[in-house]
Order: sequence, then C-alpha cells, then structure tokens
Amino acid sequence: MRTGRTSGTLGIAYDDAGSGEPALVMLPGWCSSRERWRAAAGICATRRRVVALEWRGHGDSDPAPADFGAEELVEDASSVIDACEIETFVPCSASHAGWVAIELRRRYPERVPAIVHSDWLVTRPPQAFSFLISQLVSGDWAVARQSLFRIWAAGEESSELERTLAVMAAHGEEMWRRAGRAILAAYARSGSPLEALAALEPATAVLHLYGQPQQPAYLEEQERFADAHPWFAVRKLETMTHFSMVESPEQVAEAIERFLAST
Repeated sequence: MRTGRTSGTLGIAYDDAGSGEPALVMLPGWCSSRERWRAAAGICATRRRVVALEWRGHGDSDPAPADFGAEELVEDASSVIDACEIETFVPCSASHAGWVAIELRRRYPERVPAIVHSDWLVTRPPQAFSFLISQLVSGDWAVARQSLFRIWAAGEESSELERTLAVMAAHGEEMWRRAGRAILAAYARSGSPLEALAALEPATAVLHLYGQPQQPAYLEEQERFADAHPWFAVRKLETMTHFSMVESPEQVAEAIERFLAST
C-alpha cells in the first residue's frame, strides 16, 4: 500500500493500493477517516486498484483554511483522483459522502461507470432524523451526536466499532455543526438521494449496501425504486450497525465485486 498527499495548496491524505481500473475511490463520511474503509479496501485491493482518502480538516489531511461544505469535498476527491492519475473510477461512499459521489458522476460522466453507496438514508429523511440533524446545527449538538452514535452502534460492541466512533468523537462542535448544515442543505436541494440519482443524465449503475434502518419498509421503498429504475440495485447486508464496512468488510467487498462484475 502506498500512502500519499496531494501537492496543491491543500494536502489531502490518501492510501493507494492494488492495480487496475476502474479504480475504487473510497470516500469516508463526515467526521470519519479513511480508516473506516481500510479493511474492506484491503480486500478489494487484491482484485483492483483502491484509493481511500480523507477530507480536509480530517485525519492526516491539512486543516481547512475556511468553512467548507460538499463542494469543497468534491474538490478534495478530484485532487486525489488527479494526483493518482486515475482515468476511470467508481466512487464508493460512506453515508453522506454519497452526495460527493453523485457530483463526481455529474462532473465526470465518461470516467465514472458506476457508483457504490453504503449506509445512507437514500429516501426522504424521516422526522426523527431531521430533528437530530437540525439539533446538530442549532441545538445541543453534543446530545444529538450521542443520540446518533447510539442509533448507529445498535447495541453492537467491537474494538473496530469503538475505534470508528472514537475518530468521530474526536471532532468537536465546529465540524459536527458544519456536517449538519451540509446534510440538511443537500436534502433540501434534492429531496432525497434517490431523486438526485434519478436526475443524472445519462443514468449510471448504482448499488446501495446497508445494514440499517432494519425496518422492512425502508428496503421495500428501495426495491420499488429499483423496479422503476433498472440501473439501481439495493442489498440489505447481514449487519446491524451504520458502519457495514467496519462490521463486515468481507460482505461489503464481496458485494462490490459482484456488482462490478454484473455491470
């Protein structure tokens, strides 16, 4: 595995392993690091090139010089893609990095043959979720963050999950409020990720992998969308948490490879 940083005015840290295109570009969620993808990326790298990055102000990347949102995250990903001289790639996004993946497909339609989303609320957000994200922005952000951690962990315990949550807990008020603002703005702009994906022209192959929510209605809504949009596929994994690639990297890697083989 090769570790690098982009050489522009803002250094974005990344890991680069394996060979062959289309490469997988692993995008972490807000307040996460590239460690979130490490186990799954290592498995995928035995078959193809995998690049995992972390955003400005996160992990080993440079601190952000000013406030930022989804547009700047797209620039971070683009700078890594350019630095690694990747021609064709599949964005693999964790949670709300999915908005970045969609924008990368819009920006580079001929270079992005498919998208993989994981652990994302791809439908219109329920009231309880919107309340927690709004609380991150303008209420008691620490209480909201702890509530999200509890939901995401789903009572599961492991050293890997503890490390993932510790990375997220290391970010303070400024980053969590920023994340909340960006998430609310994206839903307000697009309605839902499914609606944003449906608006892409031309359409592209999309896979959504997830462990929660566990409610059958969530899967059923996605299956109805898939029936109407054959380019979309969903797979409910045998996982419980919001961190499928941490909880079961083997399932995630296998699902990605099977999806790419079918497309």
